[in-house]
Amino acid sequence: MLGPTNTGKTHLAIERMCGHSSGMMGFPLRLLAREVYDRVRAIKGDRQVALITGEERIEPPEARYFLCTAEAMPRTAGEVAFVGLDEAQLGADPERGHIFTDRLLHARGREETMILGSATLEPMVRALIPRAEITSRPRFSTLSHAGVCKLSRLPRRSAVVAFSVEQVYAMAEALRRFRGGAAVVMGALSPETRNKQVAMFQAGEVDYIVATDAIGMGLNLDLDHVAFAALSKFDGRRKRRLTPSEMAQIAGRAGRHQRDGTFGTLSGMGKGDAEPLAFTDEEVYAIEEHKFAPLTHLFWRDADPRFDSLDALIADLEARPDKDVLKAAPEAIDMAVLRRLAADPIADTVKGAGAVRRFWEACSLPDFRSLGVEQHARFVARLWDDLQGGYIGADFVAARIAELDRMQGDIDTLQGRIAAIRSWAYICQRPDWVLARDEMAARARAVEAKLSDALHARLTERFVNRRTTLLMKSLGQDAGALPVTLEPDGHLTVEGESIGRLEGFRFHVDPAAGVADRRMLLAAGEKALPALLAERAEWLLTQGLGELSISGGAIRWQGRALAEITFPGQPGAGHFGSPRLALTRDLALLPESAKAKLETGLAAWLEKELEPLEPLRKLAEAARDPAAGSQARALVITLIEARGVISREDAGLENLPKEMRPYLRKLGVTFGALDIFDAPLLKPAPRRLLHALGLDPRPVQDAMLPVLAEGSWAKGRLPAGYRYAGSQAIRVDLAEKIFRAAFEARAAVVAAHPKERNAAFRLDLSLAVSVGLEAENARRLLGSAGFRCDRARALAEGAFGPPGPDRWFWHPRRAGEKDARRPQGRKASRQDRGAPRGKGFPEASQTRSRPPRDGKQRGPTSVQTPSRPPADTGPARAGGAFDKLADLLKG
Repeated sequence: MLGPTNTGKTHLAIERMCGHSSGMMGFPLRLLAREVYDRVRAIKGDRQVALITGEERIEPPEARYFLCTAEAMPRTAGEVAFVGLDEAQLGADPERGHIFTDRLLHARGREETMILGSATLEPMVRALIPRAEITSRPRFSTLSHAGVCKLSRLPRRSAVVAFSVEQVYAMAEALRRFRGGAAVVMGALSPETRNKQVAMFQAGEVDYIVATDAIGMGLNLDLDHVAFAALSKFDGRRKRRLTPSEMAQIAGRAGRHQRDGTFGTLSGMGKGDAEPLAFTDEEVYAIEEHKFAPLTHLFWRDADPRFDSLDALIADLEARPDKDVLKAAPEAIDMAVLRRLAADPIADTVKGAGAVRRFWEACSLPDFRSLGVEQHARFVARLWDDLQGGYIGADFVAARIAELDRMQGDIDTLQGRIAAIRSWAYICQRPDWVLARDEMAARARAVEAKLSDALHARLTERFVNRRTTLLMKSLGQDAGALPVTLEPDGHLTVEGESIGRLEGFRFHVDPAAGVADRRMLLAAGEKALPALLAERAEWLLTQGLGELSISGGAIRWQGRALAEITFPGQPGAGHFGSPRLALTRDLALLPESAKAKLETGLAAWLEKELEPLEPLRKLAEAARDPAAGSQARALVITLIEARGVISREDAGLENLPKEMRPYLRKLGVTFGALDIFDAPLLKPAPRRLLHALGLDPRPVQDAMLPVLAEGSWAKGRLPAGYRYAGSQAIRVDLAEKIFRAAFEARAAVVAAHPKERNAAFRLDLSLAVSVGLEAENARRLLGSAGFRCDRARALAEGAFGPPGPDRWFWHPRRAGEKDARRPQGRKASRQDRGAPRGKGFPEASQTRSRPPRDGKQRGPTSVQTPSRPPADTGPARAGGAFDKLADLLKG
């Protein structure tokens, strides 16, 4: 049966064979034989079907149907009921033609023989088999010329045909950039690798395939278009243009069954070539109409030579055919190796017909590695050294196989190992070459399968961007149909391929994507994001509120800001308790309904989170209360703006009527010796919250410890709610307790000696020490509040007993007096006084007096700033205001 591609010739032959009691078919490729073997086995069962190739032999004892490569096909006639030979026109191939010619002449079935091939074979069949019945079938689909096309605009389900490894790789790499990748099919690949690459294309994982002319040899592909990247090839001797029949054999892969196909060329591929990359009108007509010049000859070589001697063998192999339509085959690799070794001393070891036959079988070892005559002849000579003594040892073969059992390396390295293991697989298949043949053959096949898997993986990794391929298919679909999945770790995947990651509600394109892919990935993500973000928002409101946090004045989730928190107007003007949320751009793709629901949920969550600031809200309400009076409201506003703690110097107490203080104390305001503060706002939760909201930029001490050690804060950056105490810092509410204890101790002495002016008193520092202050720093803290310590003199040398107690005096600073213990020119910073924003303040003066040595009290004496104040009596670094401090004791 003769005819063009896509006429169902092979399918009909398989059906005919299965209708007989036994049968055999020969194919040009191992992978084609394997494909048909699987089909027949599905019909007849494993026990009745055999696969016979040079490298693999699966032959059950009860086998009745044999699928073979042409080289492995037995020459005997009449042993099976049906015989079929596929692609018989390969008899005109210079390298393998004599094999197909021999099977055409001698392979016969008892009941039926089918020769399948191109219509160009018809004259040869009529000349060689006059009694043959020639039938033809029309092509199921139309094949038409589509002209020139750019690679970037190549239609889907297309094949690109090139004729060199370099060009195949270049085309595959370009398709990876433009269209996500391509499968690769070359004659240099192992059959298993080719099968896997073809299966990837057939399954739709990629829409393009790049191949050499190996694609035209019986591969059934779902192709719509074949694009030629070249129209010339090197045939082993010279570079020549393809014949129209060779072009048709390749182009005919387009269009399967009743689906029409097209063929054409790629633009830009003819640069530097003498021939333009375009079909001639005659070639287009011949391909579309399936009209080609008939074959005028087939190649022949004696398939049954004499083995009396090497000379007789060579003479028979060089013999001329006796038919005009047959031509002597060109020297093939096996014949070249035989000639090369026959001239070497190794030929002296080949004696007798059995040895000559065995030597020829060794020379017939295929050159899978494409080493050339010289290198391949050396390998055969080494093989013959082992074979002439009998069998090759199993240990030696196992060691050679183990050397190749390595999956590391690039594409070329793996191809080299596969070629080498195919040689050993062929050797192990010979019936009388290797000890433990079955075991060694199984090992060789296993290593070949592993190497083929590794090579397939390398090809896919290099030439297929599966993610881009999937997106190219999906971008034209509705957003709802896009197969995007949100993984638990936040990655967005399309059928398992990551396209990016969601951080909060913000989509980030996979950083590994190239520049050309980023726009496409972003478009794919944005198509599917609205629905996914709506689900994510619902989960956040129902299960994920515990993951929210406040930082930098915004509500954050997974490190991303969801909503900015703002307080309209001036916080001190009464709007502090009504924060507003402004959703960030991260939520731009969220549907409006989901966005509104999320905003409501975040507002409710924020309302609960702001509960620690309830004291500040009460102050804000008082600031809006007209009944509070303008002076009290002014102080409250100042305290709110200071975020709950402010020094007396900055509070403006001189404008506050005394009768308003009880009202403010009910709000929680404490009027301290040096500071005015709202004690609940000094707890860790409100301080952290104020800092997180961005309302207080000062540093925050997370635990609000009572005392901070020296060096635990940055220079000039004292945490909010603290004041200096010598080299340490103390929380202002605890400082106030220490001050009150000092005032109470002084008040007791004053009550006992009402007439004594500025009487000395004793002060126990145990309270200050118990909270963590060092005694010296406690004295400096008290000094900042106007308490002066007169240290007891040390015991004289030789004296015994406890030292005398320190004596304390209170020397309040009066208005207009300079602080004698602050170096001139230094202004107290607002950080020192605990205010949230910097502001200048005038220097204060101070008068101080000390009791005379005779014990009599004299009026205060104004003194100049001492050049070196006593270390044990100086005040802390923060200044204080003591105007009308008697009110503190009275109130």
